Amino acid sequence: MLIGRAAELAELTAALERAAGGSAAVVLVSGDAGVGKSHLVAALTRAARGKGCAVLVGQCAELGESMPYLPLADALWAAAQDGTPEAAQIRAALDARPVLKSLLPDGDGGVGAASELGQQRLFGAVLGLLGELGRDRPVLLALEDLHWADRSTRHLLTFLSRVLQRERVCLIGTYRSEDLHRRHPLRPVVAELLRLPNVTGVEVPPFGPGETAEYLAELARGAAPVTPEAVERVHRRSEGNPFYVGELYSADPKLRDGGAELPSGLADLLLSRVERLSDGGQRVVRVAAVAGRRVDDELVRRVSGLDEAAVGEALREVVSHQLLVPSGAGYTFRHALLREAVYADLLPGERTRLHADFARLLADLPAGTRGSAAELAHHSLAAHDLPAAFAASVRAGREADRLGAPAEAFEHYERALELWEAVPGAQEAAGTDRIRLSLTAAQASARAGEPRRAVHRLRRLLDTAAPVDVALGSQIREHLASYLGDIDEDEESQVMAREAVTMLPADPPTPERAWALATYARTLLYRDEDGELPAFAEKAVEEARAAGNTGAEASLLVTLGLYRESREAAAGVADVFARARDLAAADGETSMTAMRAAFHYARTKFDRGDVAGAVRAADEGVKFALDNGVGWSMFGIVLRCLRYLIHYTSGNWAEADRLADEFAVHVVRPAEAEVSAYALFTEVAQGGPRVAERLRWIEPLWGRDPFLNYVARGLAAEHALWRGDPDTAIEHVRSILGTVYARSAGAIRIAATGLWAQAERAARARAAGDEDALRAAAAAGDALLQVARSVGALNVDGLPRTWLGYEGQAWLARAEAERRRIDGLYDVELWRRTVDLFTYGDPDGGFVYEVARSRWRLAEALAENGDRDEAAAQWRSAVRTAERLGAKPLLAALHDLGTRARLGGAARTPSAPSGPLSSLTAREREVLKLVAEGHNNREIAAALFISPKTASVHVSNILAKLNVTSRTQAAALAHREGI
Repeated sequence: MLIGRAAELAELTAALERAAGGSAAVVLVSGDAGVGKSHLVAALTRAARGKGCAVLVGQCAELGESMPYLPLADALWAAAQDGTPEAAQIRAALDARPVLKSLLPDGDGGVGAASELGQQRLFGAVLGLLGELGRDRPVLLALEDLHWADRSTRHLLTFLSRVLQRERVCLIGTYRSEDLHRRHPLRPVVAELLRLPNVTGVEVPPFGPGETAEYLAELARGAAPVTPEAVERVHRRSEGNPFYVGELYSADPKLRDGGAELPSGLADLLLSRVERLSDGGQRVVRVAAVAGRRVDDELVRRVSGLDEAAVGEALREVVSHQLLVPSGAGYTFRHALLREAVYADLLPGERTRLHADFARLLADLPAGTRGSAAELAHHSLAAHDLPAAFAASVRAGREADRLGAPAEAFEHYERALELWEAVPGAQEAAGTDRIRLSLTAAQASARAGEPRRAVHRLRRLLDTAAPVDVALGSQIREHLASYLGDIDEDEESQVMAREAVTMLPADPPTPERAWALATYARTLLYRDEDGELPAFAEKAVEEARAAGNTGAEASLLVTLGLYRESREAAAGVADVFARARDLAAADGETSMTAMRAAFHYARTKFDRGDVAGAVRAADEGVKFALDNGVGWSMFGIVLRCLRYLIHYTSGNWAEADRLADEFAVHVVRPAEAEVSAYALFTEVAQGGPRVAERLRWIEPLWGRDPFLNYVARGLAAEHALWRGDPDTAIEHVRSILGTVYARSAGAIRIAATGLWAQAERAARARAAGDEDALRAAAAAGDALLQVARSVGALNVDGLPRTWLGYEGQAWLARAEAERRRIDGLYDVELWRRTVDLFTYGDPDGGFVYEVARSRWRLAEALAENGDRDEAAAQWRSAVRTAERLGAKPLLAALHDLGTRARLGGAARTPSAPSGPLSSLTAREREVLKLVAEGHNNREIAAALFISPKTASVHVSNILAKLNVTSRTQAAALAHREGI
């Protein structure tokens, strides 16, 4: 039964109910060892099964970093066994996902993919499995004892916590709070995850005196009643820890009644129960403690040296004393502290001998048994068998590489390198020399997200590689150049890449030289003062072909295509990217290169106005990413964002919104915020309710990433303009144009947005007769137009731009037209040109939303110039598009234009509110809500992304409209009206 945990269970149950309703939830349950975290989770799993949920429970083990994804494998293995309600569905899901099936004890141990992709594939497979299960019923996934989690499991926990949004999944993780010392690797993970709004923390406290009494009464059921004095003693000595309470009460009546002194530590208390066992029982417990994981009868028999009958009798005794509990096909300790105490109590020689027994047993397992190499390395090292530990560490590193766990692979390789000098015949045992193993370790380190560590190791290798082995020296430099580029050390990167090329003879062509050429060519994209890239890349492509290195050839083609695209009007550049994509895809080992090429192929189609072709290309690229299990890799994400943007542009906003559901609102890193910012395209255009919330999460991050600043603040500027706040829009534009994006083609759109804001300022200044403000708007408009014209004429290198594309030309035309609006002129031909350019040559296609926005201004210009019939036609066309897209801000603007110019009826807009607040605008109602919550003007400005001065104006207007004299009166009225 569950005692004293009603509030904690209610919180977990609420999370499960949220998940069942389509809002994924993550709960991190913390508390001291023995406080009852697992008992609480067990109560939740029982309730979840009673409600028909799919339940998966996995446990970590104290094996360090040597067993990647252990709790995931444990959960899948247990759930797939006969007798569980979800067994058949789990087995079918695993059959469809070999990357997950390989984790199981009877799996093949390999992901079957390049090691740098294995982790993304596995993450994608886990997400797919949970989503598939969740379509039929809610899913509860519990990962216990995360303080022992390996790095890959911690990465998986972080991934799921951020990615799970609308899946019907509740993820529960438990960990010991007292174990999270300052350097514990889980500590920063927990701190970061608890910042996410879908992640909550539940701390399980010790029992109070009343709960201790209730628990002891339950333990004593059928025996003598527990006296108040015994409760007081047990509670005081246990400090309310339920496990301590139970152990203290069960160990010995003298202890619980206070007739004898307790041992100095908890270990002695726990061991007192072990000492009551027979010799055979104690032997079994000691063996289990050294195993560190679940053990079965056969394993116990072989290591303990007991015969089958004795083992069976000993296990029955141990289970009856609740030291080991049945778990699947084996047994686990009732509590991890008990295993730790037993292990610590072993004599050094006894511990070494038992580890050696396990090592011999594991060495006899079939080659390739999943996890056996890591366990063998662990036991061999503890048994001081350094040669066996060395060989197993190398094998474990290679196995972790196959599983897509580069961090664990690096740890194994690092251990092997530390043992190298102490092991005779190390090179023969490893199957490679020390330098190449160190190179492999550096590669694993870089794949694990630590390129600086890889750079440090490779720099040291430069001096140790034998001068005569030029191929190895070139390979070291080629990898070093690549990793230096990753950390923006471009100058040294190019030096290393050049050395890698020159160290190898051009004849005969070799795959190693082909990769060196490809890496050097990439460096020339950023540093090419002599203009050697085109000729160099062309020749390098020929060498890669001669060497049969299709991966390097594909990489070179992408690099060459990017170069030509930036400097030449290369109409066939899309074909270059398509060819590179197909070459890399056929190679099988260069999927990332294939996706890089697929992205640029789709982007090129999009940039050149081939929207239908871009949709097909992006869909194919995303399918390739998902089929290869790397939908959440860098290029998988970029391809999905591009696909979203293409659907947004083509007017398929239903599909764009569906895709945007995958873009998390609550973000904590710039990369996540970049993805989130894409969703603002449709949300701002539709006046969606999530815009302010999304911007609140993005805003703290946009100063750390220029691209994020460009995307998010550009759309925040449009959001401000739709809400009548040109001053805030101008602040956003000024920020963007103060970054490197002031020289990119995207700056034309930003300048056009700034000109829209200046035109609004000018209109207000003209109405107020403020000549100074009018001149300031005109001067600012001139500067913005100069930015747009300059970017349209020159590329980032200051060379004449050979092509701009339909969209770039359209934004430039809009910038010209908006500049005329600043002067109070409505230039029909400029707006007509803008409309035509945004159609991309297809009257019924192109950039659908921007065509409608441009028709709005064209209709306005036609009406101002007296052509009411065509104005009405353009207006009606824009209204139809805005209604179909659900573009409420544009529809409201069209309604206003239709009313002012009497263009045949007003556009349909949502009905206006009634009551005392009916006179307030939508923005004023937002401000009033914040006033009612007690915010001052500066806080209101921050929440709504407006200036404090604008907030003050809004508050003054609200007080006047509501006929009240103070913010307090306005707040009271707001509360009465339900705001």
